[in-house]
Amino acid sequence: MPSIDPTKASFRGLSSAVPQGEAVVMLNLLRFRDRAAYKPNWGEPERSGRQAYAEYLHHAVPQIEAIGGRVLWKEKALQSVIAPEGERWDEVLLVEYPSAEAFMAMVRLPAYQAITHHRTAALEDSRLIATQLSGAK
Repeated sequence: MPSIDPTKASFRGLSSAVPQGEAVVMLNLLRFRDRAAYKPNWGEPERSGRQAYAEYLHHAVPQIEAIGGRVLWKEKALQSVIAPEGERWDEVLLVEYPSAEAFMAMVRLPAYQAITHHRTAALEDSRLIATQLSGAK
């Protein structure tokens, strides 16, 4: 089953799994739609899923940086070596946030909410996995 957006339960899990105030790195596994699935009332031009995600990142990165986060790494995924048969990802993205609280506060901001339609339209499936920085206690 495709997973595109976080749930209230996944936010609660993030809050309990990541020690308060500690940096967190989010591993994003991204599979793009061939054509972005914008709703007609969104008024967006026709574009590929990859282009729609690029539009999302164009607006999201300044918001990530404004809360003290940063994109660490973004690359094309080539091949799943250990995975269920047929599983594939198009891109892998690592984003560091100063804390899980900062991440959750950012995604609730109206300015961030205003750009999430690009992400939703872009993705066929995704995973967002919180990891702890090496050396963090």
